[in-house]
Amino acid sequence: MTRPTTKTRICIISDTHTLTPNPAQNTTNPYRHPLPSSDILLHAGDITKVGLKDEHEVILDMLKVAPAELKLVVAGNHDITLDEEYYTRIGHYRHRYRTDHTTASATAGKENVGASSEEEGRVESVREIKALWTSEEAVNAGIRYMEEGVQTFTLGNGARFTVYASPYTPEFCQWAFAYDRDTDRFNPPQSMSEGVFVPPNPVPDDGVDIMLTHGPPYGILDKVVGTHASVGCENLFRAVERAKPRLHVFGHIHEAYGAARLEWSTRNQSIIQCDKETTLEDRCAYTDVSGQSMSPLRVGDETLFVNASVVTVQYQAVNPPWLVDLELPSEVVV
Repeated sequence: MTRPTTKTRICIISDTHTLTPNPAQNTTNPYRHPLPSSDILLHAGDITKVGLKDEHEVILDMLKVAPAELKLVVAGNHDITLDEEYYTRIGHYRHRYRTDHTTASATAGKENVGASSEEEGRVESVREIKALWTSEEAVNAGIRYMEEGVQTFTLGNGARFTVYASPYTPEFCQWAFAYDRDTDRFNPPQSMSEGVFVPPNPVPDDGVDIMLTHGPPYGILDKVVGTHASVGCENLFRAVERAKPRLHVFGHIHEAYGAARLEWSTRNQSIIQCDKETTLEDRCAYTDVSGQSMSPLRVGDETLFVNASVVTVQYQAVNPPWLVDLELPSEVVV
């Protein structure tokens, strides 16, 4: 049986850090109101600067009115109140002592707090914040908060597709959703011998159409300034190579913003180039890999990768959202 596909438009953002699109009249910035219309909107984490409730409310309100039928959101390392174990254990110090969101360590404490911030801050309720994202109001607005794992969604256009999501990234300066780089969260273990870590939600071998992770896989849109070293996750790359999704979306490494098309047989990466004037006018960086394009994505042979951080390494919100047209499986089988 042949499974038909449906051309689907996807708007992609990440690392908003509480910064909403600029006013529509600011025509010198492509990240501005309104966000481009789409069937699906993906947010790849770092919703907030440091997980305060009012920060979550700012981005939640923005997403509620975003012009998309379905809006999938995953957390990132800065969204500390969505990682209950971390926040209870150590993350609350960032709020208790009002440490800045760029402070390296959650335990940095009062020595990093300015004279105007000597008074203790308020510790947040992780359950209240989680409830914001899972409320009836959010669901009615098309928002689906995704924890680590696989979910399948159906759109009004007939597309039925499966998403693997994960907020976890290699440990960095004691932020949330962290794992030791040597720990493989994404692939089943080679053996089940005693002491071997068994990931709770590994990436399936097949059937995943879109991967939505906060961090990048190793070697793909993951180079940092200065050293130009790749800091993505090696184990995540192995998992993506196994699953070969149509699209893999992430952020986390602000300075590596962009999109690339990878051919699995050769490992060749083709960086997607967009005209700056068109991007500015359209409020997005656009690429079409649908069946109607000049170069359709070869499913199973290629994956489109997108680092959609809207902020720069200096936390300036100047990067345009990505807008992607691609084919997704249809729920109709012929």
